[in-house]
Amino acid sequence: MQQQLVDIADALEAARRGACAIAPLMDKYPDLPLTDSIAVQKHNVRRRVDEGDRLVGYKLGNIAKVMQQAFGVDQPDYGHLLAGDFHLENLPVRLDRFIEPFAEVEPAFLLGRRLEGPNVTVADVILATEYVVPAVEIIDSRFTDWRIQIADTLADNGSVGGIVLGTTPRTLREIDFSTMHGELRYDGELVGSGPTSAVLGNPIAAVAWVCNELSQYGIAFEAGQVILPGSCLEAVPLRHAATVTAEFTGLGKVQFEAV
Repeated sequence: MQQQLVDIADALEAARRGACAIAPLMDKYPDLPLTDSIAVQKHNVRRRVDEGDRLVGYKLGNIAKVMQQAFGVDQPDYGHLLAGDFHLENLPVRLDRFIEPFAEVEPAFLLGRRLEGPNVTVADVILATEYVVPAVEIIDSRFTDWRIQIADTLADNGSVGGIVLGTTPRTLREIDFSTMHGELRYDGELVGSGPTSAVLGNPIAAVAWVCNELSQYGIAFEAGQVILPGSCLEAVPLRHAATVTAEFTGLGKVQFEAV
């Protein structure tokens, strides 16, 4: 990888570890190709794995129109999920490890079979999905004031900050995404809600889409991995200590303490 991209990767990783924002890439590299952004993302993932972390899945972000409008991007982003970013349900999650975190609510797909694009269909996703659980994704940009374009967020691993999975697994036979609704509460107060149909019409279709999209970069989904298809509601700032609860009709809830 060329030195310019290594320098970008080093700056992003230092910002993540130090919880200190840096200037957007587009300020200095306005013509940065998306392929270079993905190369930066993969470089930092390899760095963390080499240091002892573990790749456990992938995420799709900014899939709903409300999310694209909120963060000023015009297409979805995607990122790798590493074990070190996961937190256990009902346990504290320290906010000082993030820069400017937001909470998202989404169903998480747990795969029982391998999925490799291109040409993955909804039927393939249904056959490959072993369970679905409720999840909260904490997104956190390493760029100042969330001033991002698509090249920024792709280089920044899709703005992954943290993930909390619920422990009420359901099969696809037990749930109906066409009528499912998600809610987010801070200390019991409703702060956001939305239907899972906002996720590309159906989260199953979103998983197929991102699998096919990532295949151009040589990425496939493996059995046992977690796939986050995107939030069903606009991300909500998470700046103060609170009991965070996400709940889906027919799927259950997940909760943790932001401290």
